[in-house]
Amino acid sequence: MAFMLVHYNHDFDEWKSMFDADPVGRAQGGVKAHSISRGVDDPNEIFVRLEFDSVADAKAFRERLLSSGVLDPVSVKTPPTVVDVVESQTY
Repeated sequence: MAFMLVHYNHDFDEWKSMFDADPVGRAQGGVKAHSISRGVDDPNEIFVRLEFDSVADAKAFRERLLSSGVLDPVSVKTPPTVVDVVESQTY
């Protein structure tokens, strides 16, 4: 399992509308699940986590996302970053 993390600062409603339109095709790009979080102090601070079966799938989707131009109109604080799960613990 791998994840892609992205951090934005943009008008949430505008960004969410773009996200929901799914211009890059998450399902076709191998995304298995996603989560969206907003900053408590700044609700326009947006954190997105996309889940993939493999690092290769996540990297391929990252390239697809970057080349699509869909990120051009938003303020990307942390660019799409692929991470591999090293440890997970439930408490």
